[in-house]
Amino acid sequence: MSCETCHLRDLCALALVDRAWDRAVRPVLYGRIYIVGNDSTTSAKKFKMKSGVRLKLLRRTLRERRALAQLVREIKVPRLQPEGQMENTKTIDLAASLVMACPNLERLVGFYSTYSHCFDRLTHALSTRPRLKEHIWIIGDNAAITERSLKQLPPGLMDTRQAQDFLHFHDSWHSLSTLFLCSQKQGILERDVFVQALHLLPALQHLCISSFDVDDFDDVTLQSLPCLQSLRLQDLEGITFWGLSEFSRTKSARSIKQLSLVNLDITYLSAISNLFLHLKDLSRFTLVQESSPEVAAGDLVFQPVVASLRLQHLHWDILVPGSANQNLASSIQAGGFPNLRTIRAPSDHDGLLQSVCRPRAQIVQASDKYSKAYRAGVDGTPGSLGRTLFAARKLAQQRIENARASPRFRVIIEEDGVVHEAFDIPGYMGTVGSRIAYNLDSDTQGSDSALMDFPDLVSGIKEVAPRDGCTGMWNASHPAGKKWWNHTERFRYRAVDLDRFF
Repeated sequence: MSCETCHLRDLCALALVDRAWDRAVRPVLYGRIYIVGNDSTTSAKKFKMKSGVRLKLLRRTLRERRALAQLVREIKVPRLQPEGQMENTKTIDLAASLVMACPNLERLVGFYSTYSHCFDRLTHALSTRPRLKEHIWIIGDNAAITERSLKQLPPGLMDTRQAQDFLHFHDSWHSLSTLFLCSQKQGILERDVFVQALHLLPALQHLCISSFDVDDFDDVTLQSLPCLQSLRLQDLEGITFWGLSEFSRTKSARSIKQLSLVNLDITYLSAISNLFLHLKDLSRFTLVQESSPEVAAGDLVFQPVVASLRLQHLHWDILVPGSANQNLASSIQAGGFPNLRTIRAPSDHDGLLQSVCRPRAQIVQASDKYSKAYRAGVDGTPGSLGRTLFAARKLAQQRIENARASPRFRVIIEEDGVVHEAFDIPGYMGTVGSRIAYNLDSDTQGSDSALMDFPDLVSGIKEVAPRDGCTGMWNASHPAGKKWWNHTERFRYRAVDLDRFF
């Protein structure tokens, strides 16, 4: 019902009760500061500022009261506005000055600018925070690198200064545990820079790499990754089934507990089998691709084809039908996954994976009628799946209804040769006694996509132009009514948990 503005206002009211309440509320009030949406026109007129009113007032408070600045661990800054480059530059510089005022900052959430191998104040400010725990690099294109690429082939597109500047940003991040590296608009980050930057982070545990060219990240770079607990590889043309098989045998891969392979087009199932075989601590695995990984011609097939002793959660999404779903279902029936508890398969075309899971009475949700797929008229047939959870749930529910229409058992009550009553027990879809739950819920609340993606993290459309946002009137029972509780309409922001990416 409420938003961050209402939450902060209530905390301020508690802090004004007395000194005891103030001491208790102060760490909560300043430990996590979320500034969401646009500034109110009233505040802009009052302080005679065009933009960034709340950020400037907060910066002034933190600079004047160092004790409060020491408490700040997490800051949410309003999204970049689409007005123009000049306004975005001012917002970035203002966010940088706010970061510099917080010596113990651990996270800057909801505000991600593009780094184009040019100096910007925000990146420099974040590089000076030794307690920073997570960072997201969005690498954009650079005019000098693009011009250089027309005259020569990689490596060497980044000059020495650009490479050194990027590596220097990582020198103070001794506590950084989560790192995202994403290429945008043909952003370049060469192999040696990749390897050196990752090995400058001693506390790194969770890594996501996305959308880099084959000249930047390939099988050789994959073998040089440090020891990790979570790894997500997405849209990387340079990664092959051979590279994944070799990576599974390295020492750095043995500690991985969560692995996500998204749009890598793995050709052979042997690569996945090797990952399950060598990654002994793997508890969560995600595979998303269009083509079906097959058993190589001439290979001997033994059941189970794939097996993992500790795997607990499996996201298996193969858009084009093939033998992969059948091989996985057969491996589960053969006891290849004794600790598996959840399967999410949006592209379970024939219901093979649903049939090996625990039966469910209902899988559709009441909110499905509000989904975009419902409004678009997706009918739930196997040809219309397209990775929408609405269609997947509808098709799974149809299989449940079809199984229920066919009697599984017939009970006859007979006494002294006389049949007194006979009734049928309807069928079910699944395996009775299975400990595996068939799940078709999204990682992002209200989304038709099962897997969380970068647009869910960096898109700020809802914040810039909120629909049905909070105006503070949900709790307008105060005698002052609207004058006391009302504020500018703002989006009900919820922080994105980066652990859901893995």
